[in-house]
Amino acid sequence: MSGLRIALPGGTLLEGACELLDSAGVIRLDPSRFDRELSVTEGGAVYVKVRPTDVPVYVEMGACECGIVGKDVLWESSRACYELADLRFGVCRLVLAAPRGSPLVQGVWPASLRVATKYPESARRFFAARSLNVVLIRLHGSVELAPATGLADCVLDITATGRTLAANGLIEVAEAGVSTARLIANLAALKTRNEAVGGLAASLRRAAASRRAEGAA
Repeated sequence: MSGLRIALPGGTLLEGACELLDSAGVIRLDPSRFDRELSVTEGGAVYVKVRPTDVPVYVEMGACECGIVGKDVLWESSRACYELADLRFGVCRLVLAAPRGSPLVQGVWPASLRVATKYPESARRFFAARSLNVVLIRLHGSVELAPATGLADCVLDITATGRTLAANGLIEVAEAGVSTARLIANLAALKTRNEAVGGLAASLRRAAASRRAEGAA
């Protein structure tokens, strides 16, 4: 792993990323260290904390050879990055949810829908197979508020437990996808740093598989 620059996602995936790197024997890295430093150099490698949505940018543009990022971010990204491993943590689902009184909850799909979402590309793919007139409303804040205020008929959003949806009176109607953390790399790194990148991917895959087996035991 020496010499690699690895982008780590801030937010909810950072702790899981640091735990997996430790489990894989790559580095023991306390997430709180990034409160003081945005970039940490250890064992000849550089670990950079960035916004989750920026991880594919850093990787594709070559500022980092590799990165750890949620699949939900990759769904929305047009960056040319290569997935090397499913790291099996940070599990969440992309779901369509609507208020209790909505026809959607009864299994009736209206001819037109206004859908609030932070994931427009994922939403377009989800609705592409359905003959519906869908107006996508992209929001950056709490999409759960959109149906309550009359802004939208339903939401397409990420959920881990479903509690936030339920707390806002929304019922899951359909699942559009399942997201977990992934290891990504750029093409140049795969060509010029293949041994280092491949070694990192193999170590993280083994650690992820071992943790899953322990969890199932």
